[in-house]
Amino acid sequence: MAEGLRERKKRQTRQYISDVATGLFLERGFEAVTVAEVADAANVSVNTVYNYFPAKEDLFLDRSKGVIDRLSRWVRGRSAGESAARAVLRELREEVETVSPRVGLMDGYAQFMTVIQESPALRSRMWAIGQEVLLDLERTLREETGGTEDDMTPALMAGQINWLHGTVLAAIGQRMVAGGKPSQVSRDILVLLDEMEELLSEKVLNYAVRGAR
Repeated sequence: MAEGLRERKKRQTRQYISDVATGLFLERGFEAVTVAEVADAANVSVNTVYNYFPAKEDLFLDRSKGVIDRLSRWVRGRSAGESAARAVLRELREEVETVSPRVGLMDGYAQFMTVIQESPALRSRMWAIGQEVLLDLERTLREETGGTEDDMTPALMAGQINWLHGTVLAAIGQRMVAGGKPSQVSRDILVLLDEMEELLSEKVLNYAVRGAR
């Protein structure tokens, strides 16, 4: 369906407010900038900011919704004969190998991560996002395998698979903050992914294999 004029204007306004806020946070730090200052810089009211972003943290982490269901999307999109864990490993390797900004392999990411590290509120929100990713993946694995509510296997497997994703993102963030270049960090993380795969048991690597369609 084509995007209407009203929807496009709302999307553009939301993006503009987010961009203005991000610029201020990167320049001065998250805690030092108020929502009122963001509204003033974006030439909108404080109420307008809150209409688009329920909490101040949402202004900086405005793309978190795309992260929450990322693992579930990868698992649902796995090929015939491919397990959930191997699908996530394949997708992660592809993101890292192509030096994708979606996993933080881009110039400027170090500054972004520094703002998060210096803000207790943002660190707390990042933890909460991580929990949402984990629970979303557990639900997906339960659906994909027909697991019952009292079956702990989907939860245990989600924890193992989520560990891959979380560890890779954390390692990328640490290396970028330490001054790493995206291309070099990419090479380092590919080695790390091989090491992580070796640590997974065969039970994890062969869980939720998709049958032929």
